[in-house]
Amino acid sequence: MGIRIGMGVDVHQLGEGRDLMLGGVHVPHDKGAIGHSDADVLLHAICDALLGALALGDIGVHFPDTSAEFKGIDSKILLRRTYELVQKEGYRIVNIDSTLLLEAPKIKPFVPQMQQTIAEILGLTIRDVSIKATTNEQMGYVGRKEGVVAYATVLLES
Repeated sequence: MGIRIGMGVDVHQLGEGRDLMLGGVHVPHDKGAIGHSDADVLLHAICDALLGALALGDIGVHFPDTSAEFKGIDSKILLRRTYELVQKEGYRIVNIDSTLLLEAPKIKPFVPQMQQTIAEILGLTIRDVSIKATTNEQMGYVGRKEGVVAYATVLLES
């Protein structure tokens, strides 16, 4: 059995007039993430972790922000396509551990729905998808509520 570990990070600015999508779930907030797609930092970090585990590049290689095809795309589609690449390599996900870094809003009420959404896309159980959150203690661009960061680690096995 082959075991691979991957780590992904994504960062997006926050701005008015955008929806805040986290883990495939709309989270009500006065600001949303700015990006070429729906700017779901959590799903993007998971995509990068999956790709990185198998040395397949990163999300920008497979879904470039210069392509009109991906303008405004739902990141759940990107996650599904990324997992198809992983499966073609003969691997499956054992588990995902992730952390969101943002000052607001509090995401705890949305975590079960995020876990369910991600688990359904990837054929996992919600116990295989860990989502945590923390603040930046009001320091830096995250602390000033100017941005959001996501970290994800995945374990794959063949």
